[in-house]
Amino acid sequence: MRLLVLGGTKNLGRHLVEAALTAGHHVTLFNRGQTNPDLFPEADHLIGERSAPAAALSTGEWDAVIDMSGFLVQDIRLSLELLRDRVGHYTFMSTIGVYADRTTPGMTEDAALLAWPDGAPEDKFSMDLYGCSKARAEALLTETFGDRGSAVRSGFVVGPYNPDFGNWGEALATGKTMECAAAPDHPIQYLDARDLATFLLRLTTEGRGGAYNAVSDSRPISELAEAWRSVVPGSPPINWHPTEDRFHLFDKGTFQLDNTKALTAGLTVRPAKESAQACVDWIRAGNTPPPPPH
Repeated sequence: MRLLVLGGTKNLGRHLVEAALTAGHHVTLFNRGQTNPDLFPEADHLIGERSAPAAALSTGEWDAVIDMSGFLVQDIRLSLELLRDRVGHYTFMSTIGVYADRTTPGMTEDAALLAWPDGAPEDKFSMDLYGCSKARAEALLTETFGDRGSAVRSGFVVGPYNPDFGNWGEALATGKTMECAAAPDHPIQYLDARDLATFLLRLTTEGRGGAYNAVSDSRPISELAEAWRSVVPGSPPINWHPTEDRFHLFDKGTFQLDNTKALTAGLTVRPAKESAQACVDWIRAGNTPPPPPH
């Protein structure tokens, strides 16, 4: 498959491109060339800005595109319009933060999404608009690509190269105390970056349309934390100090989504201990998790 990746050189994008190249796909990367520019020499590289994609993407056709760097509504709109007739399928990396209701357990992909605020700027980014921006982007994707588009809604993404729960990995790798700003019974949903990358690639190569809650089953965060702690025997007890303003997307319904559709489409979820071990090993090899974007 001729695959265009928007982004692709950090965090989840690295796992995606590694998976695509391993599977034998011909990969073209479009990004600013500023983050890990030496990665993936076997891929084609196009350098440009999301705000002016035509400069680098004026020609060329691909079987599919995976958008890993779409944040501003204006930029996403430009990419959709530019690639509408030159790619077969458009996969958009979205978020579980698109849902208007954050308290009801068991919501499926058909639940109502956040509305775009009147007068909000499409060319400015803020965390206050993050969920709204992704929801607006999904609407534009459906409007432009129809069933040739898919939106993958993820929660926390864990493992090497990724920021989520990197503080746990660092604590375990260095013999320090794990800390958590959520209450122990708070529900959580997450996914190993490698499993999410594999799912993104699968949806794209199979041309599956629609939205997908790409998350694990819901579980208390204390169970997840203890699973991580167990990979380093003798680790100190976890320090629980719940503080709502330090825990991103703390509404409980956000982390009790129905993931049946994604599982049916081929999503796999590896054991939490496997993700934890990979993170600890990666940090012990001299790496540092990136800071959270929120």
